[in-house]
Amino acid sequence: MAALSNTGFLRIWQIVGDPKAEPPIPALIPIGKSTWWQGVKSGKFPQPVKLGARTTAWRVEDIRKLMDSFAGVSQ
Repeated sequence: MAALSNTGFLRIWQIVGDPKAEPPIPALIPIGKSTWWQGVKSGKFPQPVKLGARTTAWRVEDIRKLMDSFAGVSQ
């Protein structure tokens, strides 16, 4: 989590990673896109923010909170 800023937005490829990018983007949460979207739909993952007609993102704060909740489960 050290690479995340305190505020801002993340696109889906920044959250679930993109191994085909050059250089590859590591996943913050190692799941597939469809699994991510299912979690968003079910309420397990945070709701996105529409930044434009074709731009969807998530608040860094929400992703940090989600990652912290995962860390709490494994302890």
